[in-house]
Amino acid sequence: MAVIDIRKAELADASRMANIAFSAWDTGIRPLLDEKPEHRESERARLSQAAAMNWQNAVVATIDGVVVGWCCRSRRRSYIPYLFVLPDMQGHGIGARLLNRMETMLELEGASRVQLETPADNVRAVRFYERQGYQILALRTEARAAHEPFTSVHLEKALHPFDGDVGED
Repeated sequence: MAVIDIRKAELADASRMANIAFSAWDTGIRPLLDEKPEHRESERARLSQAAAMNWQNAVVATIDGVVVGWCCRSRRRSYIPYLFVLPDMQGHGIGARLLNRMETMLELEGASRVQLETPADNVRAVRFYERQGYQILALRTEARAAHEPFTSVHLEKALHPFDGDVGED
């Protein structure tokens, strides 16, 4: 496999981030839902908006300069609302590298824990997060505009916040 680079997202990445998010949703989550004609387009619009609004708080994974995945954090708390990797690139450690980088950034800001959610029926994602050290805190049933109500798994991981000065030697 080629070298995977992780870098801060740029505005120019937002469109590619939206396409990656939709592709991952379309292959990983849509099959779990009761199909309705408007699902795909409403989710495409929602994920495009999410990428456009969150690129400043995101890191991207690139291979040969091409963005293949991304992860972002909430502006207000230690919460990761989005982590997406192109479906054909999943299983190569890209998601783990993105998640690790975001956790490190949160630790440097002093966060002692990080939280995220994923659909409960997305067993592959739940197992991925558990392998990364996350523990299930709760199951939540919620309704979303584009979906029938579904159950999400709320997960949390203890971090090791940086405690000290970053200075010159």
